[in-house]
Amino acid sequence: MSETSPEDEIRFPEEVMWEGRFITAKRRGRWEYVSRSRGIRAAVIVAIDESEDGRHILLVDQFRVPLGRRCIELPAGLVGDDSAEEAPSLAATRELEEETGYRAGRMVDLGEYWSSPGMVSESFTLFRAFGLEKVGDGGGVPGEDIRVHRVPLAGFADWIAARRAEGFAMDVKLLTLLGGAFIA
Repeated sequence: MSETSPEDEIRFPEEVMWEGRFITAKRRGRWEYVSRSRGIRAAVIVAIDESEDGRHILLVDQFRVPLGRRCIELPAGLVGDDSAEEAPSLAATRELEEETGYRAGRMVDLGEYWSSPGMVSESFTLFRAFGLEKVGDGGGVPGEDIRVHRVPLAGFADWIAARRAEGFAMDVKLLTLLGGAFIA
């Protein structure tokens, strides 16, 4: 009996196994995976505050139920969860301000990425925020309990190691900032 290759499995129809408000469990051939419901995508922001006291990366942490603990993350949010017509750059600008209290003067699109393509079909658009201005406290919308961190880039790897030692989970997207340390 010959096995079907993953490339061949694309010819099988996509079956919806279960659909909720935010995610949909699907099957295609022998593959099971999850997608965002209603075609919603995400925007992720690399926001570096460049001021007289140096360069700082803006990070957030919040409790993530699937992990059972707080997770350190780049600011991010859903594109079009309120309006299907929302542009990803507008969502990135909105989410950065909601979560961190900083407004970007300019957002640069760094491309589309997939965080766990063997299991999740969700993609996100990565943005780099420039010209940051503090306009509020951040913290997200009511019920999110987002904590904001302004971390010196010079000590970023050590700061992450300290948070890991405290029991925080680390979002995979932090590798965009740690990657150089792993290949040096």
